[in-house]
Amino acid sequence: MMAVRNQPGIYAPSDFQTGVLDCGSDLKVCLFGCFCQPCLGCSIASDMNECFLCGTHMAIRSVYRTRYNISGSLCGDFVAMLCCRPCTLCQLKRDINCRKEQGIF
Repeated sequence: MMAVRNQPGIYAPSDFQTGVLDCGSDLKVCLFGCFCQPCLGCSIASDMNECFLCGTHMAIRSVYRTRYNISGSLCGDFVAMLCCRPCTLCQLKRDINCRKEQGIF
């Protein structure tokens, strides 16, 4: 008989795969976020099967963090969106793209 070492469905908290200021790692997403935040928000919401109006708000980041067990808090999400909304949205889109490439989105 084998011992269960990990409980199914429980994952250790992780971080976003890129930093908030890593805009240079994906220039297309960076330009998208700088010049058309509503469009980027709609793209993010569409990726997550959420209402297109939610894409640029703090809630979408919180939902994403919860879904992928990314460490953080509602307060941290609020501050990130308040201080640099374009960079925060770009970070979220880059993470979605990375997870799609890895097949875990």
